Amino acid sequence: MHVLILGGTSEARALAERLHGSCAATVRVTSSLAGRVAAPRLPAGEVRIGGFGGVEGLVEWVRAHAVDAVIDATHPFAETISFNAARAAATAHVPLLALRRPGWVPAAGEDWHQVASLTEAARALDGLGDRVFLTTGRMGLAAFADCPQWFLVRSVDAPDGPMPARTEVLLDRGPFALAGERELIARHRIDVLVTKDSGAAATAPKLAAAREANIPVVIVRRPPVPEGVPVATTVEEAAAWVTTAPRQLRTT
Repeated sequence: MHVLILGGTSEARALAERLHGSCAATVRVTSSLAGRVAAPRLPAGEVRIGGFGGVEGLVEWVRAHAVDAVIDATHPFAETISFNAARAAATAHVPLLALRRPGWVPAAGEDWHQVASLTEAARALDGLGDRVFLTTGRMGLAAFADCPQWFLVRSVDAPDGPMPARTEVLLDRGPFALAGERELIARHRIDVLVTKDSGAAATAPKLAAAREANIPVVIVRRPPVPEGVPVATTVEEAAAWVTTAPRQLRTT
């Protein structure tokens, strides 16, 4: 059985390792990475890097490599590949599962301002603060290019393209500890945090640090999973689906 994991997240790596280890005799695993990070953490099993060329390219790859099931374990905000995967799976007649970690839930005392997009996040900054800790990644900085605030931008790789005029870039990769996030907010005199609802435990300490510092958080809501695609919230659920649901669907 050949399983294609659309990956790049910690959950995708954990799932590939689990299937490659406990199910190696019956499951072949290929992980596909978008290639947007210069030095990605490679998962266990076979790996391909780069895009497919849209829906048609993904359908062609699935058929050419005799894929039996697809698991979309991409970042919750990788909206394009998620919708391409849904259309491709339907076209190629292979089962698809979305693996999505649960989103964050505001704790008592947290001042959250939830918005639908990076553009709305940029507009929401007016009146909230002048020194922004921006943790939405290097993609999409153009949405903040015209903002007058000072920005601390944290990303894995160096950003390019339009960005705020007053920007300091911090290259770093999670997981991040609470003590380090506290120190970062204090040292840079941050008075507002901007982030996406990625739901990752590795980056959640910044929310606790913001609450302790009594600063507001502008948080971008995640896009929905494509309609009709079943969702697993844990690696264990996804692994169980691999051994049951795809086989049942192929025999109906």
